[in-house]
Parts: sequence; C-alpha cells; structure tokens
Amino acid sequence: MKTVALIGYPLSHSISPAMHNAAFRRLGLDFEYVPLEVALDDLAKAIDGLRALHFAGFNVTVPFKEKVMPYLDDITKLAQTVGAVNTVKNQEGKLVGFNTDAPGFLESLREDAGFDPKGKACLVIGAGGAGKAVTAGLAESRAKTILIYDVIEEKAQEMADYLSDNFDSTIQALPLASIPASLPKIHLLINSSPIGMYPKIDSSPLPENIKLHNKMTVYDLVYNPAETKLLKQAKAAGANAVSGLGMLVRQGALAFTVFTGKPAPLEVMFAAAREALF
Repeated sequence: MKTVALIGYPLSHSISPAMHNAAFRRLGLDFEYVPLEVALDDLAKAIDGLRALHFAGFNVTVPFKEKVMPYLDDITKLAQTVGAVNTVKNQEGKLVGFNTDAPGFLESLREDAGFDPKGKACLVIGAGGAGKAVTAGLAESRAKTILIYDVIEEKAQEMADYLSDNFDSTIQALPLASIPASLPKIHLLINSSPIGMYPKIDSSPLPENIKLHNKMTVYDLVYNPAETKLLKQAKAAGANAVSGLGMLVRQGALAFTVFTGKPAPLEVMFAAAREALF
C-alpha cells in the first residue's frame, strides 16, 4: 500500500482524508491518505520522516505552504510563480512541489460561482500561501485590479510586490481603513485567511461596520462551517455568496492525479466531502 499524508496544524477540521480515501476506493487503488499534525518547529523533521518512510506524497496546508519550499528537491514553475506549495510528490526519492490551489480555485470560481475574473476588480483577504495562489490565479486570468488586505500590513505589501513582478495586473496592498472606500468598485471579494474556520465560527475577516453590496461575489475559502459568518454577511447584503468547498475538492482532484497519475472521480470526492462536512 502507498501512503499519502496531509501535514499542517491544526487538522481537526480537515475533510481531505475522507475525500481522497473515497476516491482511492472507487478506483480500486492501493493507496491510503492520513492526516499528520505537525508542530511549527518540527517541519524539517516531518519532511525527513516522510522521505525516510517512502510516503508517495503529501498535501500541505496551513501554516506550511510557503515554509515547506526550502525542504523540497524541485518545485514546478507554477508553484515557484505562486510562491507556495500545497502538493508534494515523491518521485523515486525526490520530493517535487506542486501548486494545485491556483487552478483548483479558478475552476471553482468559474464552475461554482459563475464568475470570470477577466477585467474585474478583486479584493483578497489574507496574504498567506492560499492568498498567493488565489492572487496568482486571478492575475493569470487577467483580472484588472487585485487589492490585498492582511492584518499584518507588511505581509500584504510583500505579497503584492512579489506577485507584481510576475503579472501585468495591478496588484496592491490595502490597509483596513481603505476597504470601505474601495468596496463599491469591487466585483469579487475572497477570504483566503483562516478567519471564520471551525471552531471560531463567530469570526469574520471583515468588521461589522464594513458593508458589502449586492453586485459583488464573495468567495470564502473556508469550508467548515459550510456557511461562515462572512457568507452570512454576503447573503444579507444580497451578494453572490460561495463556499470554499468547491476549491477544496477541485484542488484535491488535481492533487489526486499528481499522486496517482489517474483522473480523479470528481463527483465521488464531492460526495465524500459533503458527507464528512455535514
């Protein structure tokens, strides 16, 4: 049996094991997917362990999508451009990093939200690894303007500077105080931060006094709970509100293909994800 892992912290909220194991069973593959919580200071030891134990590969989630990169032997061009890795394949002892978040997000944005970012103004909340993937995907799809907000302003600025060197879109950091004035022109708002994730379900990345509008799409990468406080705020404003479950499944399907070399049974993964979540 080949073993694939998910590393990150915390992982109690994750439904990825249920999703991948259902797909392995459907295709009759001798694979197993296991969650491995890794403390921040133990990342290097964890990578050494996964390599020594000949894991077939592993997915990477918060807070390691950027931090894992120095420990890999090779990184695909897309992952290098994004500046984050969420999928790693063990190719005969060589650990190769991929990013399936960016294409998985774009597929979900178009299929689940019915939104084409070309020529649009976007606001991304959160400047971590997921935020980089989302922003790179939007820029690659020729979004006109991408504003980035993070509670750590320097982090947002660093991300804007990094991605501006790779894309033609206007990519700028945005302080919290400037969000209210910018929102009326925003077509797409994305939460790529963990704010609102179970168990802190009463939190929103936006203060209550910041009002959304009914001509925008709000996409929350958080999928547990299924309806976050941000999505409730969006629905109350009449906006198009979309959960991150679609991105989770679609990036997972792309990772499944990286691990196995086979097309993923997408509907099986969606069904398993919904069952694990609800």
